[in-house]
Amino acid sequence: MLTPRQIVDALDAYIIGQTDAKRAVAVALRNRYRRSRLTPELRDEITPKNILMMGPTGVGKTEIARRLAKLVDAPFVKVEATKFTEVGYVGRDVESMVRDLVEESIRLIKNRKMKEIQLIAAAAAEQRLADLLMPQKRRKAEKQPNPLQLLLGGAQGAAPEQETPLSQEEMEKADEKRRAILEKLRRGELENETVEVEIQEREPNAMFAIGVDVNLQDMMGELLPKKRKRRKMSVASARRILVQQESERRVNMDEVYQEAVESAEQHGIVFIDEIDKICGSTTRHGPDVSREGVQRDILPIVEGSTVQTKYGPVKTDFMLFIAAGAFHISKVTDLIPELQGRFPIRVKLDALSETDFYQILTQPQNAVTKQYTALLGADNVQLSFTDAALRKVASVSHAMNEGSENIGARRLHTVMEELLSDISFHAGGDHPQIELAIDEHYVEEHLAREISENSIHKYIL
Repeated sequence: MLTPRQIVDALDAYIIGQTDAKRAVAVALRNRYRRSRLTPELRDEITPKNILMMGPTGVGKTEIARRLAKLVDAPFVKVEATKFTEVGYVGRDVESMVRDLVEESIRLIKNRKMKEIQLIAAAAAEQRLADLLMPQKRRKAEKQPNPLQLLLGGAQGAAPEQETPLSQEEMEKADEKRRAILEKLRRGELENETVEVEIQEREPNAMFAIGVDVNLQDMMGELLPKKRKRRKMSVASARRILVQQESERRVNMDEVYQEAVESAEQHGIVFIDEIDKICGSTTRHGPDVSREGVQRDILPIVEGSTVQTKYGPVKTDFMLFIAAGAFHISKVTDLIPELQGRFPIRVKLDALSETDFYQILTQPQNAVTKQYTALLGADNVQLSFTDAALRKVASVSHAMNEGSENIGARRLHTVMEELLSDISFHAGGDHPQIELAIDEHYVEEHLAREISENSIHKYIL
């Protein structure tokens, strides 16, 4: 329901500059809403206009796509083009990006449904905690027979052991004691008590490379019994586990799978990074010979095809694909013409200027200065930066990118770590609240080596 202008404003809260790229993704996202308002006949004829971003590393290509997906709570997956290989080679096939997107969609839908029943699950978990804290003897659970033994006509399940029923007086005392335990649980008085909880063991998935990703446990389904073990833990820890178990018991996974596949098909966003690294020249030989093959394998996925997953067939016709690359060595025209045509919208992202670095330090909600201030605040160090200090940090960061490898905004993390290394090392312990103001002199003193190296580079041809 957001307009393109509102989408750009939301992206501006985290990403500095790159207006053209923000406008392109905002329009692409708004077109999805516009398409949903059309008749079914016309809706099926309109496909997303995929976007190709060109620009150096660290200028916000990935962040724009990630924030866009988070803004609308859409399934999002980031893949690197260099991780895929042509069909017939050992490695990941391009269809795995669609499978990863479906898995991410399932996670989003499942979490959403679990939040809807969180209060019900918490109440049920509280009842189970009361059962675990009751001192009375509980009925033994029926031992489940091994499914493989049943198939082979083996051991039959034994009947559960019966206990002597409680008298009316004993039942009233037990109910009264249970109500008292529940009251204490709700007041948080039993959080440190120890209980024994049955949990399911996590086993590593067995993966086999046979051209596609195959999970042996998925193939066997529910044939093999799930291993469980009992662990002693505090009531506080047990409450979290029991709420999770009760939530999962109440979620209909068949509905989750159905909604997840539909969400991936209609709202999924696939970000293909480093697409310029598969622009192999026709004169290259050896391992590079498969680069054009990878492009041809990606083409039907981007163009629109049906991929078979363990949750059923998934259509890629209406997924939004955003490709990105630096294109330092290769050019967009080095991509095969068919793949170029599937990315009709092309935007160029600019390298960051010194002013951009200063704005990145001061304006975004997740600015690196705010991150370090919050981190050191946990150790009673109240950090602050003067405007002159921030401008100096921006100047040094920009100069380092110009004098060496240009890594974009990531350079700020390098500079800030060096600048605050002494404070981060000595902070901690039981010292009282300390206020530290970082000024321009402090920056020059602690970044003297970086400043001198950049000055020397001016005289080297």
